[in-house]
Amino acid sequence: MNTYAKAETLTGAIFAPLSWARAAALIVAFSLLTALSAQVIIPLPFTPIPVTGQTFMVLLTGALLGARLGALAMLAYVLEGAIGLPFFSAGRGGAAYLLLTPASGYLLSYPLAAFVTGWLAERGSDRRFVTAAAAMVIGSVVILTGGWLGFLRFYTPAQAFALGVVPFIIGDITKIALAAAVLPTGWALLGRRSGGRPGK
Repeated sequence: MNTYAKAETLTGAIFAPLSWARAAALIVAFSLLTALSAQVIIPLPFTPIPVTGQTFMVLLTGALLGARLGALAMLAYVLEGAIGLPFFSAGRGGAAYLLLTPASGYLLSYPLAAFVTGWLAERGSDRRFVTAAAAMVIGSVVILTGGWLGFLRFYTPAQAFALGVVPFIIGDITKIALAAAVLPTGWALLGRRSGGRPGK
């Protein structure tokens, strides 16, 4: 049978066996969901970057799809925006926005953040709230580090940290708590439906 992989993630368990067609559909679907989440915006007057729903979707995508599919979904999202689709925050798009703005570092970090979060999820971190949250904290650190590095092209290191990291810490904690709560709940529901144990 032609299957992509048997990833030990919630989505992998639900859609097993995960064929190439299903994998491709999931990549596209989660890239579009990330684009939709980018339009949920809370402007902040003291930084050029608004709070959006993107990081929530990046971390959840990695946790649900696993390392490879999660990274591919985020790579698809970045490429979709880069070719001009209005998929970045506030309907922006284009290579110039991706590469030449303070948002660059965040956007370019998304595939790596999804990969790291997915890699940990494949090893059982998504089965409990605490471990799921810890995996997503690591993924969030990847995103914030990317954002800080992107800001360094426009600001001093201290300014970059104050404008590109500090304003988003509380929001990221909230997003992580919400995303981490989804995963053990999903496994519990799947276990009840199948009549078995939810996993590790």
